[in-house]
Amino acid sequence: MTTMELLTRAKAAKSAMALADTDTKNAALLAMAEELLAGQADILAANTQDLEAAKGTVSDVMLDRLALTADRIAGMAEGMRQVADLPDPVGQVLRRVERPNGLVIERTAVPMGVIAIIYESRPNVTSDAAALALKAGSACVLRGGKEAHHSAAAIVTCLKRGLERAGLPADALALVEDTSRASANELMTASGYVDLLIPRGGAGLIRACVDNATVPVIETGTGICHIYVDKGADLAMALDIVTNAKCSRPSVCNAAEVCLVHKDIAPAFLPMLRRRLVEERKEAGQIPVELRLATTAAAIIAGSPAGEADFDTEFLDFILAVKVVDGVDDAMSHIAAHSTGHSECIVTCDETAARAFLTGVDAAAVYHNASTRFTDGGEFGLGCEMGISTQKLHARGPMGLEELCCYKYIVRGEGQIR
Repeated sequence: MTTMELLTRAKAAKSAMALADTDTKNAALLAMAEELLAGQADILAANTQDLEAAKGTVSDVMLDRLALTADRIAGMAEGMRQVADLPDPVGQVLRRVERPNGLVIERTAVPMGVIAIIYESRPNVTSDAAALALKAGSACVLRGGKEAHHSAAAIVTCLKRGLERAGLPADALALVEDTSRASANELMTASGYVDLLIPRGGAGLIRACVDNATVPVIETGTGICHIYVDKGADLAMALDIVTNAKCSRPSVCNAAEVCLVHKDIAPAFLPMLRRRLVEERKEAGQIPVELRLATTAAAIIAGSPAGEADFDTEFLDFILAVKVVDGVDDAMSHIAAHSTGHSECIVTCDETAARAFLTGVDAAAVYHNASTRFTDGGEFGLGCEMGISTQKLHARGPMGLEELCCYKYIVRGEGQIR
Protein backbone atom coordinates (compact mmCIF):
# COMPACT_ATOMS: atom_id res chain seq x y z
CA MET A 1 0.00 0.00 0.00
CA THR A 2 1.35 3.43 -0.89
CA THR A 3 2.06 6.08 1.71
CA MET A 4 -0.76 8.26 0.38
CA GLU A 5 -3.22 5.37 0.57
CA LEU A 6 -2.25 4.82 4.22
CA LEU A 7 -2.70 8.53 4.94
CA THR A 8 -6.10 8.56 3.23
CA ARG A 9 -7.26 5.64 5.36
CA ALA A 10 -5.86 7.20 8.53
CA LYS A 11 -7.69 10.44 7.78
CA ALA A 12 -10.92 8.49 7.33
CA ALA A 13 -10.35 6.72 10.68
CA LYS A 14 -9.55 9.81 12.73
CA SER A 15 -13.19 10.72 13.44
CA ALA A 16 -13.81 7.29 14.98
CA MET A 17 -10.77 7.77 17.19
CA ALA A 18 -11.85 11.26 18.22
CA LEU A 19 -15.29 9.98 19.20
CA ALA A 20 -14.03 6.88 21.04
CA ASP A 21 -14.74 7.03 24.76
CA THR A 22 -12.14 6.43 27.43
CA ASP A 23 -13.24 2.86 28.19
CA THR A 24 -12.97 1.85 24.54
CA LYS A 25 -9.52 3.37 24.12
CA ASN A 26 -8.30 1.73 27.31
CA ALA A 27 -9.72 -1.62 26.24
CA ALA A 28 -7.85 -1.25 22.95
CA LEU A 29 -4.58 -0.50 24.73
CA LEU A 30 -4.93 -3.50 27.03
CA ALA A 31 -5.78 -5.74 24.09
CA MET A 32 -2.80 -4.38 22.17
CA ALA A 33 -0.53 -5.17 25.12
CA GLU A 34 -1.89 -8.73 25.21
CA GLU A 35 -1.34 -9.15 21.48
CA LEU A 36 2.25 -7.92 21.80
CA LEU A 37 2.99 -10.64 24.32
CA ALA A 38 1.10 -13.26 22.31
CA GLY A 39 3.08 -12.32 19.19
CA GLN A 40 6.46 -12.31 20.95
CA ALA A 41 7.90 -15.17 18.92
CA ASP A 42 7.07 -13.48 15.61
CA ILE A 43 8.43 -10.14 16.83
CA LEU A 44 11.71 -11.67 18.00
CA ALA A 45 12.10 -13.58 14.73
CA ALA A 46 11.60 -10.35 12.78
CA ASN A 47 14.05 -8.56 15.05
CA THR A 48 16.66 -11.27 14.47
CA GLN A 49 16.27 -10.63 10.75
CA ASP A 50 16.91 -6.91 11.30
CA LEU A 51 19.90 -7.55 13.57
CA GLU A 52 21.52 -9.93 11.10
CA ALA A 53 21.18 -7.37 8.32
CA ALA A 54 22.63 -4.61 10.53
CA LYS A 55 25.69 -6.50 11.81
CA GLY A 56 28.88 -5.06 10.40
CA THR A 57 27.17 -1.85 9.33
CA VAL A 58 26.51 -0.22 12.73
CA SER A 59 28.29 -0.15 16.10
CA ASP A 60 27.58 -2.58 18.92
CA VAL A 61 25.97 0.28 20.83
CA MET A 62 23.54 0.89 17.97
CA LEU A 63 22.88 -2.85 17.67
CA ASP A 64 21.78 -2.77 21.31
CA ARG A 65 19.43 0.09 20.43
CA LEU A 66 17.92 -2.06 17.68
CA ALA A 67 17.70 -5.30 19.66
CA LEU A 68 14.52 -6.64 21.25
CA THR A 69 14.34 -9.26 23.99
CA ALA A 70 11.50 -10.91 25.85
CA ASP A 71 12.08 -8.43 28.68
CA ARG A 72 11.98 -5.44 26.34
CA ILE A 73 8.75 -6.66 24.76
CA ALA A 74 7.30 -7.13 28.24
CA GLY A 75 8.36 -3.56 28.99
CA MET A 76 6.63 -2.32 25.84
CA ALA A 77 3.42 -4.08 26.90
CA GLU A 78 3.70 -2.65 30.40
CA GLY A 79 4.14 0.82 28.92
CA MET A 80 0.86 0.41 27.06
CA ARG A 81 -0.88 -0.71 30.24
CA GLN A 82 0.48 2.33 32.04
CA VAL A 83 -0.89 4.61 29.32
CA ALA A 84 -4.29 2.93 29.74
CA ASP A 85 -4.14 3.79 33.47
CA LEU A 86 -3.47 7.48 32.80
CA PRO A 87 -6.30 10.05 32.76
CA ASP A 88 -7.80 10.64 29.34
CA PRO A 89 -6.80 14.15 28.21
CA VAL A 90 -9.52 14.41 25.56
CA GLY A 91 -12.42 16.57 26.66
CA GLN A 92 -10.66 18.03 29.69
CA VAL A 93 -11.60 21.65 30.34
CA LEU A 94 -8.29 23.49 30.52
CA ARG A 95 -9.77 26.88 31.37
CA ARG A 96 -13.28 28.13 32.05
CA VAL A 97 -14.39 31.76 31.92
CA GLU A 98 -17.85 33.18 32.52
CA ARG A 99 -18.13 36.60 30.89
CA PRO A 100 -20.20 39.52 32.25
CA ASN A 101 -22.64 39.03 29.34
CA GLY A 102 -23.32 35.44 30.45
CA LEU A 103 -21.22 33.65 27.84
CA VAL A 104 -19.43 30.58 29.22
CA ILE A 105 -16.15 29.93 27.42
CA GLU A 106 -14.30 26.65 27.95
CA ARG A 107 -10.91 25.87 26.47
CA THR A 108 -11.23 22.14 25.90
CA ALA A 109 -8.60 19.54 24.94
CA VAL A 110 -9.26 17.81 21.61
CA PRO A 111 -7.34 15.27 19.50
CA MET A 112 -4.79 16.41 16.93
CA GLY A 113 -6.29 14.19 14.22
CA VAL A 114 -3.58 12.29 12.34
CA ILE A 115 -0.17 12.19 14.00
CA ALA A 116 2.76 11.00 11.87
CA ILE A 117 6.00 9.86 13.49
CA ILE A 118 9.27 9.41 11.61
CA TYR A 119 11.80 7.47 13.67
CA GLU A 120 14.94 5.45 13.17
CA SER A 121 16.35 2.31 14.74
CA ARG A 122 14.45 1.82 18.02
CA PRO A 123 11.59 -0.64 17.43
CA ASN A 124 10.11 -0.01 20.90
CA VAL A 125 9.16 3.48 19.68
CA THR A 126 6.53 1.72 17.55
CA SER A 127 4.39 0.69 20.50
CA ASP A 128 5.09 3.78 22.61
CA ALA A 129 4.06 6.15 19.82
CA ALA A 130 0.97 4.12 18.92
CA ALA A 131 -0.20 3.91 22.54
CA LEU A 132 0.10 7.63 23.18
CA ALA A 133 -1.42 8.77 19.89
CA LEU A 134 -4.39 6.43 20.18
CA LYS A 135 -5.09 7.25 23.85
CA ALA A 136 -4.97 10.94 22.84
CA GLY A 137 -7.73 10.20 20.31
CA SER A 138 -5.69 10.46 17.14
CA ALA A 139 -4.88 8.16 14.25
CA CYS A 140 -1.21 7.27 14.04
CA VAL A 141 0.99 6.83 10.96
CA LEU A 142 4.46 5.43 11.67
CA ARG A 143 7.46 5.58 9.39
CA GLY A 144 10.41 3.65 10.84
CA GLY A 145 13.92 3.24 9.53
CA LYS A 146 14.86 0.45 7.17
CA GLU A 147 17.16 -1.14 9.79
CA ALA A 148 14.17 -1.86 12.07
CA HIS A 149 11.42 -2.33 9.50
CA HIS A 150 10.79 -6.06 9.99
CA SER A 151 10.57 -5.57 13.76
CA ALA A 152 8.22 -2.61 13.44
CA ALA A 153 6.01 -4.44 10.96
CA ALA A 154 5.63 -7.42 13.29
CA ILE A 155 4.80 -5.11 16.20
CA VAL A 156 2.19 -3.17 14.19
CA THR A 157 0.54 -6.41 13.06
CA CYS A 158 0.02 -7.33 16.72
CA LEU A 159 -1.20 -3.88 17.69
CA LYS A 160 -3.75 -3.77 14.87
CA ARG A 161 -5.26 -7.01 16.16
CA GLY A 162 -5.72 -5.37 19.55
CA LEU A 163 -7.39 -2.32 17.98
CA GLU A 164 -9.87 -4.48 16.11
CA ARG A 165 -10.66 -6.52 19.23
CA ALA A 166 -11.81 -3.29 20.89
CA GLY A 167 -13.96 -2.30 17.92
CA LEU A 168 -11.73 0.51 16.69
CA PRO A 169 -10.64 0.82 13.03
CA ALA A 170 -7.37 -0.94 12.19
CA ASP A 171 -6.64 1.90 9.76
CA ALA A 172 -6.15 4.22 12.75
CA LEU A 173 -2.67 2.68 13.02
CA ALA A 174 -0.41 2.33 9.99
CA LEU A 175 3.23 1.61 9.23
CA VAL A 176 4.63 3.10 6.04
CA GLU A 177 6.02 0.29 3.91
CA ASP A 178 8.43 2.47 1.92
CA THR A 179 11.56 3.24 3.98
CA SER A 180 13.18 5.47 1.36
CA ARG A 181 13.56 9.23 1.70
CA ALA A 182 10.63 9.65 -0.65
CA SER A 183 8.16 8.40 1.95
CA ALA A 184 9.61 10.70 4.59
CA ASN A 185 9.20 13.62 2.20
CA GLU A 186 5.61 12.56 1.53
CA LEU A 187 4.79 12.74 5.23
CA MET A 188 6.55 16.10 5.58
CA THR A 189 4.43 17.59 2.82
CA ALA A 190 1.10 15.80 3.35
CA SER A 191 -0.88 18.95 4.06
CA GLY A 192 -4.53 18.13 4.70
CA TYR A 193 -3.64 14.60 5.80
CA VAL A 194 -1.05 14.97 8.58
CA ASP A 195 -2.07 17.24 11.45
CA LEU A 196 1.19 16.88 13.35
CA LEU A 197 4.58 15.42 12.40
CA ILE A 198 7.04 14.28 15.09
CA PRO A 199 10.54 13.23 14.01
CA ARG A 200 12.56 11.05 16.40
CA GLY A 201 16.14 10.39 15.44
CA GLY A 202 19.47 11.95 14.63
CA ALA A 203 20.31 15.53 13.82
CA GLY A 204 20.02 14.96 10.06
CA LEU A 205 16.45 13.65 10.29
CA ILE A 206 15.36 16.43 12.64
CA ARG A 207 16.87 19.14 10.45
CA ALA A 208 15.34 17.67 7.28
CA CYS A 209 11.88 17.76 8.85
CA VAL A 210 12.25 21.27 10.25
CA ASP A 211 13.61 22.62 6.95
CA ASN A 212 11.30 20.83 4.52
CA ALA A 213 7.98 20.11 6.23
CA THR A 214 4.85 21.96 5.17
CA VAL A 215 2.86 20.28 7.95
CA PRO A 216 3.19 21.28 11.63
CA VAL A 217 6.31 19.77 13.26
CA ILE A 218 7.39 19.35 16.87
CA GLU A 219 11.16 19.35 16.94
CA THR A 220 12.56 16.57 19.10
CA GLY A 221 16.18 17.46 19.54
CA THR A 222 19.45 15.68 19.66
CA GLY A 223 20.96 15.43 23.10
CA ILE A 224 24.32 17.06 23.69
CA CYS A 225 23.80 16.78 27.45
CA HIS A 226 26.28 18.23 29.95
CA ILE A 227 27.23 17.31 33.52
CA TYR A 228 28.91 20.21 35.33
CA VAL A 229 30.84 19.12 38.43
CA ASP A 230 31.09 22.21 40.60
CA LYS A 231 33.76 22.91 43.22
CA GLY A 232 31.07 22.32 45.86
CA ALA A 233 30.28 18.82 44.59
CA ASP A 234 30.34 15.60 46.56
CA LEU A 235 32.91 13.89 44.33
CA ALA A 236 31.65 10.35 44.99
CA MET A 237 28.14 11.46 44.02
CA ALA A 238 29.52 13.20 40.94
CA LEU A 239 31.31 10.02 39.84
CA ASP A 240 28.12 7.98 40.18
CA ILE A 241 26.08 10.54 38.25
CA VAL A 242 28.57 10.90 35.40
CA THR A 243 28.98 7.13 35.15
CA ASN A 244 25.23 6.56 35.00
CA ALA A 245 24.62 9.43 32.57
CA LYS A 246 27.35 8.23 30.21
CA CYS A 247 27.42 4.45 30.54
CA SER A 248 23.98 3.10 31.48
CA ARG A 249 22.78 3.41 27.87
CA PRO A 250 25.05 5.63 25.75
CA SER A 251 22.99 5.26 22.56
CA VAL A 252 20.03 7.34 23.80
CA CYS A 253 19.48 11.08 23.66
CA ASN A 254 19.51 11.67 27.42
CA ALA A 255 23.01 10.21 27.85
CA ALA A 256 25.72 12.69 28.82
CA GLU A 257 28.19 13.68 26.10
CA VAL A 258 30.19 16.37 27.94
CA CYS A 259 31.61 16.67 31.44
CA LEU A 260 32.61 20.13 32.66
CA VAL A 261 34.75 20.27 35.81
CA HIS A 262 35.50 23.25 38.06
CA LYS A 263 39.21 24.15 37.97
CA ASP A 264 39.57 23.97 41.77
CA ILE A 265 38.62 20.28 41.94
CA ALA A 266 39.90 19.13 38.53
CA PRO A 267 43.26 17.85 39.89
CA ALA A 268 41.40 15.61 42.36
CA PHE A 269 38.31 14.68 40.34
CA LEU A 270 39.71 13.99 36.87
CA PRO A 271 41.99 11.10 37.97
CA MET A 272 38.98 9.63 39.81
CA LEU A 273 36.89 10.01 36.64
CA ARG A 274 39.49 8.29 34.49
CA ARG A 275 39.84 5.49 37.01
CA ARG A 276 36.07 4.90 37.06
CA LEU A 277 35.29 5.24 33.35
CA VAL A 278 38.42 3.75 31.82
CA GLU A 279 40.48 1.53 34.11
CA GLU A 280 37.70 0.00 36.23
CA ARG A 281 35.61 -0.72 33.15
CA LYS A 282 38.55 -2.45 31.46
CA GLU A 283 39.16 -4.53 34.58
CA ALA A 284 35.49 -5.53 34.62
CA GLY A 285 35.57 -6.56 30.95
CA GLN A 286 33.37 -3.62 29.95
CA ILE A 287 33.85 -1.14 27.12
CA PRO A 288 36.02 1.72 28.45
CA VAL A 289 34.96 5.30 27.82
CA GLU A 290 37.17 7.27 25.46
CA LEU A 291 37.88 10.61 27.15
CA ARG A 292 38.33 13.47 24.68
CA LEU A 293 40.12 16.13 26.65
CA ALA A 294 40.38 19.89 26.23
CA THR A 295 43.84 21.37 26.89
CA THR A 296 43.68 21.88 30.67
CA ALA A 297 42.09 18.48 31.27
CA ALA A 298 44.72 16.82 29.06
CA ALA A 299 47.46 18.25 31.30
CA ILE A 300 45.96 16.37 34.27
CA ILE A 301 44.97 12.94 32.88
CA ALA A 302 45.67 10.82 29.82
CA GLY A 303 43.13 10.62 27.02
CA SER A 304 42.52 11.71 23.44
CA PRO A 305 42.88 15.39 22.57
CA ALA A 306 39.49 16.96 21.97
CA GLY A 307 38.92 18.08 18.41
CA GLU A 308 37.10 21.21 17.32
CA ALA A 309 33.79 19.37 16.85
CA ASP A 310 33.87 17.18 19.96
CA PHE A 311 31.90 19.60 22.11
CA ASP A 312 29.20 19.83 19.43
CA THR A 313 28.78 16.10 18.79
CA GLU A 314 26.13 13.69 20.01
CA PHE A 315 28.41 10.65 20.21
CA LEU A 316 25.78 8.05 21.19
CA ASP A 317 28.74 5.88 22.15
CA PHE A 318 31.27 5.33 24.94
CA ILE A 319 32.90 8.71 24.32
CA LEU A 320 32.91 11.70 26.68
CA ALA A 321 34.26 15.18 25.98
CA VAL A 322 35.85 16.74 29.08
CA LYS A 323 36.71 20.38 29.79
CA VAL A 324 37.90 22.30 32.84
CA VAL A 325 36.00 25.55 33.46
CA ASP A 326 36.49 28.52 35.78
CA GLY A 327 33.18 28.21 37.60
CA VAL A 328 29.42 28.09 37.25
CA ASP A 329 29.27 31.15 34.98
CA ASP A 330 31.89 29.70 32.65
CA ALA A 331 30.03 26.36 32.64
CA MET A 332 26.76 28.09 31.75
CA SER A 333 28.48 30.05 28.97
CA HIS A 334 29.90 26.83 27.51
CA ILE A 335 26.49 25.13 27.71
CA ALA A 336 24.79 28.12 26.07
CA ALA A 337 27.25 27.90 23.18
CA HIS A 338 27.11 24.13 22.67
CA SER A 339 23.87 22.73 24.16
CA THR A 340 21.02 21.37 22.09
CA GLY A 341 18.59 22.38 24.84
CA HIS A 342 17.85 18.83 25.94
CA SER A 343 19.08 18.02 29.49
CA GLU A 344 21.77 19.69 31.59
CA CYS A 345 23.01 18.89 35.13
CA ILE A 346 24.96 20.54 37.92
CA VAL A 347 26.46 18.44 40.71
CA THR A 348 27.04 20.59 43.78
CA CYS A 349 26.22 21.01 47.46
CA ASP A 350 26.36 24.80 47.03
CA GLU A 351 22.76 26.01 46.87
CA THR A 352 23.77 29.40 45.44
CA ALA A 353 25.60 27.75 42.53
CA ALA A 354 22.72 25.32 42.01
CA ARG A 355 20.16 28.12 41.95
CA ALA A 356 22.20 30.09 39.41
CA PHE A 357 22.52 27.04 37.16
CA LEU A 358 18.88 25.95 37.39
CA THR A 359 17.71 29.48 36.64
CA GLY A 360 20.28 30.42 34.02
CA VAL A 361 20.55 27.30 31.85
CA ASP A 362 18.09 27.19 28.95
CA ALA A 363 17.11 23.55 28.39
CA ALA A 364 14.02 21.36 28.42
CA ALA A 365 15.22 19.67 31.64
CA VAL A 366 17.74 21.05 34.12
CA TYR A 367 19.02 18.83 36.96
CA HIS A 368 20.63 19.35 40.34
CA ASN A 369 22.44 16.26 41.67
CA ALA A 370 20.68 13.73 39.42
CA SER A 371 21.50 11.92 36.19
CA THR A 372 20.26 13.29 32.87
CA ARG A 373 19.07 9.76 32.10
CA PHE A 374 15.83 10.58 33.93
CA THR A 375 14.61 12.75 31.02
CA ASP A 376 12.13 10.15 29.89
CA GLY A 377 8.35 9.97 29.73
CA GLY A 378 8.15 6.89 31.95
CA GLU A 379 10.47 8.39 34.56
CA PHE A 380 8.44 11.63 34.51
CA GLY A 381 5.20 9.74 35.17
CA LEU A 382 3.82 10.02 31.62
CA GLY A 383 3.59 6.24 31.04
CA CYS A 384 5.79 6.40 27.97
CA GLU A 385 6.73 9.22 25.65
CA MET A 386 6.30 10.32 22.06
CA GLY A 387 9.69 12.04 22.13
CA ILE A 388 11.54 14.79 23.93
CA SER A 389 10.82 18.22 22.56
CA THR A 390 13.63 20.77 22.65
CA GLN A 391 11.56 23.55 21.13
CA LYS A 392 9.56 26.12 23.09
CA LEU A 393 6.20 26.24 21.33
CA HIS A 394 3.32 24.00 22.48
CA ALA A 395 5.44 21.22 24.02
CA ARG A 396 8.82 21.05 25.75
CA GLY A 397 10.59 18.08 27.32
CA PRO A 398 9.11 14.54 27.36
CA MET A 399 5.84 14.53 25.43
CA GLY A 400 2.98 12.53 26.87
CA LEU A 401 -0.76 12.56 26.36
CA GLU A 402 -1.41 16.20 27.17
CA GLU A 403 1.20 17.36 24.66
CA LEU A 404 -0.47 15.29 21.92
CA CYS A 405 -3.73 17.19 22.22
CA CYS A 406 -4.75 20.49 20.76
CA TYR A 407 -7.64 22.53 22.15
CA LYS A 408 -10.66 24.41 20.98
CA TYR A 409 -12.93 26.94 22.62
CA ILE A 410 -16.45 25.76 23.37
CA VAL A 411 -18.71 28.76 23.91
CA ARG A 412 -22.22 28.48 25.41
CA GLY A 413 -24.73 31.27 25.35
CA GLU A 414 -28.42 32.07 25.73
CA GLY A 415 -29.00 34.23 22.69
CA GLN A 416 -26.24 36.81 23.23
CA ILE A 417 -25.37 38.98 20.24
CA ARG A 418 -22.56 41.46 19.81
